[in-house]
Amino acid sequence: MAYMDRDAGAGAGAARQNVVQMPFADAAAHPVTKVQRHAEHTVIFYEGDTADRLFELEDGIVMLFKLLPDGRRQVVEILKPGAIFGLSAGPVYDVSAETLTSSRIGVLDRRDMDSSPWLQRQVTHCLLRQMETMHDHAMLLGRKSAAERVASFLMRMVPGRGGYGCLGPAEGGKDEREVVLAMTRQEIADYLGLTIETVSRVISDMKRRGLISIVRQDRIRINNVCALCKATGIH
Repeated sequence: MAYMDRDAGAGAGAARQNVVQMPFADAAAHPVTKVQRHAEHTVIFYEGDTADRLFELEDGIVMLFKLLPDGRRQVVEILKPGAIFGLSAGPVYDVSAETLTSSRIGVLDRRDMDSSPWLQRQVTHCLLRQMETMHDHAMLLGRKSAAERVASFLMRMVPGRGGYGCLGPAEGGKDEREVVLAMTRQEIADYLGLTIETVSRVISDMKRRGLISIVRQDRIRINNVCALCKATGIH
């Protein structure tokens, strides 16, 4: 990863599948709301930095992660537009946040949120939705096989499929979908709690079985969405 110098820090730039409308977008005229634009692989904040701001991802993809002293990394969550992050129970951030793509991020001072009951209600509602995604990730890390983990990750890239209320494929149409991977194989491995070799082996096996096709390094075609969904272990 191309980390920026820590002194440049936050602000330097150059869940589920449903998008949740967030309070910053609803309160666009709020005088204390600011917008930051960041290039890919820009660190927004580090674990241990003072948690004095709250962020809404308006466009792009952001990765939340934790590091062990020996450099091992666990990706905690991958955030899509509509997600909020940076809200900590203590005085410092408990994770680090880095953009995976060029991103536009709304920023609100923590003190302004603390003084606004309306913003607090909106943030609480959105965080509850994100907690559901965290529960799914805990199940993935704790109980699923390597193949089920990779299948679950790919299904997250298919909006409206595989979750509660999924209606299945369109009648009479091909049940395929092309997805763009904004993450490297190593980042995917860190998110799934696997080695990069295991992720590559599982993807190769899925390709051999005809479940997916590799369009290019960052783009995969899911040839049968329902078949891949069954491989996630949720059925």
